[in-house]
Amino acid sequence: MMRVVVTGGAGFIGSHVAEALLTRGHEVTVLDDLSGGFADHVPGGARFIKGSVTDHAAVDRIFTEGRFDYVYHLAAYAAEGLSHFIKRFNYTNNVIGSVNLINASINTGVKGFVFASSIAVYGRSSVVPMTEETIPEPEDPYGIAKYAVERELAASRTVFGLDYLIFRPHNVYGPRQNIADRYRNVVGIFMNQILQGQPMTIFGDGTQTRAFTYIDDVAPVMASAIDEPGAWNQVFNVGADRLWPLNELAERVAAAMGVPARVAHLPARHEVHSAHSSHEKVQRVFGRRDQTSLDAGLAAMAAWVKQQGARSSTAFEGIEVTKNLPPSWQPQR
Repeated sequence: MMRVVVTGGAGFIGSHVAEALLTRGHEVTVLDDLSGGFADHVPGGARFIKGSVTDHAAVDRIFTEGRFDYVYHLAAYAAEGLSHFIKRFNYTNNVIGSVNLINASINTGVKGFVFASSIAVYGRSSVVPMTEETIPEPEDPYGIAKYAVERELAASRTVFGLDYLIFRPHNVYGPRQNIADRYRNVVGIFMNQILQGQPMTIFGDGTQTRAFTYIDDVAPVMASAIDEPGAWNQVFNVGADRLWPLNELAERVAAAMGVPARVAHLPARHEVHSAHSSHEKVQRVFGRRDQTSLDAGLAAMAAWVKQQGARSSTAFEGIEVTKNLPPSWQPQR
């Protein structure tokens, strides 16, 4: 049994990783400020501390008291498209918060640091599928922040000997996703819009392609990482293999929710048209696992969403740059 802290453990991916760690017999502490998560998502058996990774004094105190063996860092504001317009917020939460955790890990003798990065670090790569050897060229502040933390972990390994492990997941969906967030997680956005009787909104013509990953195909792999000696100080893409156009995703989400598909196309925004990564490396190190089909995953999430009901989608408070902000994201006056 290892003492593990999971930041963002009241959120979507974090709560599932915390649950998987508990199943594996570890002692789990969840650190989350509940800005995007929910206290009732913290799995039973985990100790919960409400706090922000941006509060370095609190982080230092929690790490000194907890004497953790391992850190799973999943706390982030992962609104890739919105990150252009909330640069200060993005870098404060996603870089400075991470640095606070890395400092505390070094100072308290943490054995290993597991970081949830993103395939956003690759940007508009000409190499498809993107492998871990693809040179990252992030195109938005969110991807830049994630890659900065990756490089900081590599530097901390060299100077201080802090072992790290980086996962780059993509387009993860499933139960416990915050469907009220209008800026990220397209499956949750679609389902919440359906519950409210609204059309599903797609930026551009909907030919953009993504591989959508069910949560149960990601969280157990991440939770097993600290028990895999050959995985340390490496980067792994993790997620689904099959690409889907957003137009077809909308049709399948509607079918899972049991309604006709209604789509409203909005003006295109600046985004990567096709994002697809190779998963050969993670399968080689952690073993091949069956992937949940899109329809099966959507059905499971739809059942959970219907139980929860629609959630009010509120605008982000604190937009820093309004130039070129998509009209649907403009603050309400």
